[in-house]
Amino acid sequence: MTKPASIAPTGAELEELRSQAQDEIRALRQRVSHLGDDEIKLILSGARSHYAWTDRPVTEAQLRAIYDVVSMGATSMNCSPARFVFVRTSEGRERLAKSLKPANLSKMASAPVTVIIAHDLDFWRELPFLFPHEDRRPLFEGKAAHIESTAFRNGTLQGAYLMIAARALGLDVGAMSGFSNAIVDQEFFEGTTVRSNFLCNLGYADEAALFQKLPRFAFEDVCSFA
Repeated sequence: MTKPASIAPTGAELEELRSQAQDEIRALRQRVSHLGDDEIKLILSGARSHYAWTDRPVTEAQLRAIYDVVSMGATSMNCSPARFVFVRTSEGRERLAKSLKPANLSKMASAPVTVIIAHDLDFWRELPFLFPHEDRRPLFEGKAAHIESTAFRNGTLQGAYLMIAARALGLDVGAMSGFSNAIVDQEFFEGTTVRSNFLCNLGYADEAALFQKLPRFAFEDVCSFA
């Protein structure tokens, strides 16, 4: 359902809101200039993709807290095309299992939650609510390729936000791409404009399934200056 258009602030109200936003980010930077080494390891440099899980549950409150963080992440024009399905019931797992390659079945089956990260190709219809400053819908209407690339790019970005947010809030993650998007779309999104992108298991990992961290490129291998 399309949300009603937001009314963009103007004049003195706009200036006050802008001033508040600037003060807030300055105050945040004064309190926290950067993350510590351990925090960076927790969310990225020392984090691992997990394949086995304990039976410790993940609550709805935790999933809502993760989304609250994800929703604040930047997307172009605040378009926010990602849609998340948190699969955690037996029925949901059975439907999702139809799409998985055999090697991924046990990973999904043992995880407390598997998230379907998807994107809505009708995201642009919500822009009057999400980006009330001016009507940007004409940039997308009737332009299927532009809609698809924008939805996929920003939806993928939001999926990465979800993985980092989950780690930051104490969970482990394991993204998966070994599945059929067509089957997922048929099972969960048939008759809609939502399309699946990738899957991600969430929970508390069983570290006994880990192996050594794989090599990474050096800066000089993949970075350059212009």
